[in-house]
Amino acid sequence: MKYRNKITIKNGKDCIIRNATAEDATEMTSFFVTALGETDYLLSYPEEHLSSEDSEREYLKTTSESKNEIELLAVVDGKIIARAGIRALGSRYKIRHRCELGITVSKDYWGQGIGKNLMNACIACAKEAGYTQLELDVVADNIRAAGLYKSLGFVEFGRNPKGFQSKYSGFQELVYMRLEL
Repeated sequence: MKYRNKITIKNGKDCIIRNATAEDATEMTSFFVTALGETDYLLSYPEEHLSSEDSEREYLKTTSESKNEIELLAVVDGKIIARAGIRALGSRYKIRHRCELGITVSKDYWGQGIGKNLMNACIACAKEAGYTQLELDVVADNIRAAGLYKSLGFVEFGRNPKGFQSKYSGFQELVYMRLEL
């Protein structure tokens, strides 16, 4: 699946949203470790990011060649400032209509419209891939992200009161959301 779009973000800069490729592995690894340290709402902490550049390169190569999965980057001034992607929940008949979405935006670019543009790109890609349901989870206290997802039509379908255990704030409730495509 291929995707490329140029947008202007709220600070007036141009942003390219495009497929991640194997050549992005080094910068992607660095970006992700940094992003993990900027918020307590992501799945892991920087020291837990165990993906090597080689494994990242292989993952990006695989997704860039996939017909039903994608990894997208947002690039400003030649630098990766966000990523988002969709992944199949599985290939078995009963769940192959579902995919999950993950997104991470560098803290310096929060509130610039990048998250919304990446989400819309992932929704379009999920439809193109033939999925009928897109899923994600969000920490209940992450009001900004949950608000964005709701504004795009995602609805809550469950909660896990002890979904994450934070080093800093104890248990974090996860809200499960889905979008019918």
